[in-house]
Amino acid sequence: MSITLQRTALAITFGALGPALLGAGAALAAPPPAVAAPAPSEPAEVWPLQAAEPQPTPNVVFVEVRPTPVQPGYLVGIRASCRDNSIPATVVSDAFGRVQVHSQRGELTASAEVRERTRPGNYRVKLECRDGATASTMLQVVKSMKPSPGPHTGFGGSAGANLTGLLVPGGLALTIAGATVGIIAARRPRGAARG
Repeated sequence: MSITLQRTALAITFGALGPALLGAGAALAAPPPAVAAPAPSEPAEVWPLQAAEPQPTPNVVFVEVRPTPVQPGYLVGIRASCRDNSIPATVVSDAFGRVQVHSQRGELTASAEVRERTRPGNYRVKLECRDGATASTMLQVVKSMKPSPGPHTGFGGSAGANLTGLLVPGGLALTIAGATVGIIAARRPRGAARG
């Protein structure tokens, strides 16, 4: 193979692969993003950052039960707030009876099991705070629930990064590189002993 042909093949290969390799190299060689250290007067954040849960507003009395609807025999989570959340309160319902809610992360929480013999229907859930304040909500009990088939997302293309723009150029670059190596290997003289 002539030197001119070899240089041409290498130029074509580098022309096809060069931008892709240089782009990847630049991305890999880039320094990591700078992270500012907190000033001495600022509190340091806990790593990893946790999603901030909304805290109840002081002096707001509420009760919430999840999930709803629920089947008999299943657990429900109770989240509530009284004017003073440092003191336990009581939650009452015909669906699960009397449950004491305790302070956890600034609000009152508990879990309760819906009784097996609970008939389908809507049940009142009442919060009774120690200071006399009350709040209520409804819990729906159903005989059975049909499982959800899940979201219709296609073949998962929306689940990750979109790499389709790299498929054709990447495949073309690999094909050209393979052809170049094949041509050079086929044209290489075979003969004298190597040593």
